[in-house]
Amino acid sequence: MNIEETPLPGIGVRRELRLATGRRIGVVTHRDGHTELILSRVDDPDACAASIPLSAEEASALGSLLGSAQLIAQLTAEQKNVQGVTTHQIMIRPGSRYDGRPLGETAMRTMTGTSIVALLRENSVIGSPRPDQILLSGDLVVIVGTDDGLMEAAAILQARA
Repeated sequence: MNIEETPLPGIGVRRELRLATGRRIGVVTHRDGHTELILSRVDDPDACAASIPLSAEEASALGSLLGSAQLIAQLTAEQKNVQGVTTHQIMIRPGSRYDGRPLGETAMRTMTGTSIVALLRENSVIGSPRPDQILLSGDLVVIVGTDDGLMEAAAILQARA
């Protein structure tokens, strides 16, 4: 995918990509730091149909939402070629035995043969989390393994304290 970057003198920089539909979607980063999400019109890809101002926090959250969706899609696509391996997402719920405890305490790989490849937390993706990473209620744990291993992993992560 080609991202086009266009300097906007006196304003900032526009970065955009062309969608399969012919429309363009992008971001204008202003010199003063604020950001706008932009979308071109259907009938004229050079004309703006929508411009949505975003705070720094909103821009970061949107990036994380799109990034986490991309991570899950990429993992799912990659595992299609590996017979018997699946990607699953398990939520750490309030009252879980592991809420507030390090990931390593789950002994996930030893107990189930699965691998925790990412944590999706609020507005961020924690890729390849370390054993000392603290799990929190609301974390979405991304795990790769066999169907049996994933069922065991879900039982471990959803066990009550």
